[in-house]
Amino acid sequence: MNKLFIGLIGIVIGLTPSVASTDNAQTATSSVTQRTDVGVTVYNNDLALVRDVRQMHLPTGEILLTFEDVATEIRPETVSMRAIGAPASLVIYEQNYEYDLITPQKLMEKYLGRNVRLLNRDNQYQFHEVDAVLLSLNGGPVYQIGNDIYLGHPGTVVLPELPENLVARPSLVWTLGNSRSEQDVEITYLTRGISWKADYVINIPRSDDVMSLTGWVTLNNQSGIAYDNAELKLVAGDVNIVQDKEMTMDGFGGGFMAYDGDFDMPVQEAFADYHLYTVPRRTSIAQNQSKQIMLLHASDIAFTRRYAYRNYAAQPLQQTSPLKVDSFLEFDNKDTNQLGIPLPAGTMRVYQEDSQATLQFSGEDTIEHTPRNEPVKLNTGKAFDVTLELIWTDYEVISSTVHEYAVKVTVRNEKDEDVTVDYYDTFHTQWNILESSQEFTQEDAFTVLFPVEVSAGDSATVTYRVRIG
Repeated sequence: MNKLFIGLIGIVIGLTPSVASTDNAQTATSSVTQRTDVGVTVYNNDLALVRDVRQMHLPTGEILLTFEDVATEIRPETVSMRAIGAPASLVIYEQNYEYDLITPQKLMEKYLGRNVRLLNRDNQYQFHEVDAVLLSLNGGPVYQIGNDIYLGHPGTVVLPELPENLVARPSLVWTLGNSRSEQDVEITYLTRGISWKADYVINIPRSDDVMSLTGWVTLNNQSGIAYDNAELKLVAGDVNIVQDKEMTMDGFGGGFMAYDGDFDMPVQEAFADYHLYTVPRRTSIAQNQSKQIMLLHASDIAFTRRYAYRNYAAQPLQQTSPLKVDSFLEFDNKDTNQLGIPLPAGTMRVYQEDSQATLQFSGEDTIEHTPRNEPVKLNTGKAFDVTLELIWTDYEVISSTVHEYAVKVTVRNEKDEDVTVDYYDTFHTQWNILESSQEFTQEDAFTVLFPVEVSAGDSATVTYRVRIG
């Protein structure tokens, strides 16, 4: 009898088939060694579509096929099988997903109340076996040997056979009707545990005239299986799926990577209401691996820097120090600006050359899925040399529901270049600006914008009076 030893205080079993076959059905097993092609289409929300093609030699008639080496995070209700070239030659009668994996604990649970053998060695290293009944596993194994009860055993437990419905690894099991001995079979299924996101690197030279943009696909595989030499496709967009739990993906963040050479960009195409990117080179995706694949590269992209402050206060501010102004980097995603391609959602990280032409990290921000011809606006942090002072210079109660106040905004620019600061004021009810020292625009029903131009090393002031209610 073949035996398998597990651990010092282990388990020995006689090896028998793990999946019981149906009456009169022949059995067959398919593993990854028969795979001739594999494709993976990865979505943004911890989901992937796997296409696994295998060349098999199968018995004809009714067969029980065990299909091994599938993702452990598979959604079994999504599995589909077809015989390539001759679909009618393979008929599916029944489909099962076997995931009750072999473990010492589960093997012991299957033998509660049943006969086992206990194996031990004496001081002369001679083996001795005795028959026993496994009575309990609560808090540890309890055995009956003859009329005696043993709490635990220092040796090895011997099981006569492998119980049914326990498998070494997750497998799909089909009952099939087959009329061809040689079959090319394609299996497709959805699996959790694979996700991707876009990471972008922006490089800005010392001249500060134009920038370059490199996009990387950050791919994370925790589906429980590797995909060797796979055709990889990526879907950008918010595909609706029914979720029974919250799914997340933590990539390794997209480190500092620059690129100046040539490469074959993934081919993008409109797909339903999303965008599909086909990676031109096949790639291998290991289990528990994060990897990056280049998505795009563009140079000589024109951009602008702007600064902004948003005032949400509905009452006078108790300002004790200058207010911090947000710094923004903006560029157009257009053909005329060396881009004009759909940009998947992700994180854009900005690096800029210092006085020694060394690139330094200068901020990051996330973008949503951005269609072509749309602008991109990145908040890279708080400006050090551009500050703002905001005070109410007057306040008057007109009635129980109406009041007026006057505001003075002073922007100081200690940089050696001119800047424009977009100052936004947000009102929480009906409003009317009675007077203003400069023109403004209404952004929405409750927000106005004052663009404040400030010369290098100088300051600029805006005043306005508003009635609320």
